[in-house]
Amino acid sequence: MRVAVRKKDDRIKTVAITTEFIRLEALLKLADAVASGGMAKTLIQDGQVMVNGEICTMRGKKLRPGDVVSCLGGRYQVTANAN
Repeated sequence: MRVAVRKKDDRIKTVAITTEFIRLEALLKLADAVASGGMAKTLIQDGQVMVNGEICTMRGKKLRPGDVVSCLGGRYQVTANAN
């Protein structure tokens, strides 16, 4: 019997925003962490999303540069777009 083992990707993908903040649900869509807003809503409500190391169940949570989101094995850090 063969078992496929995948190494967890510890890299953090940066997501640049041009506004003061971005809502959690929108960040997950922008980062391509989820396929749809409905999927983001479900994951957040089920407690499968972490913000700065703590489970977050608020879809409208405001994220600012420096915040780190973990979802489905991926990590995403909000950064300010230097325009």
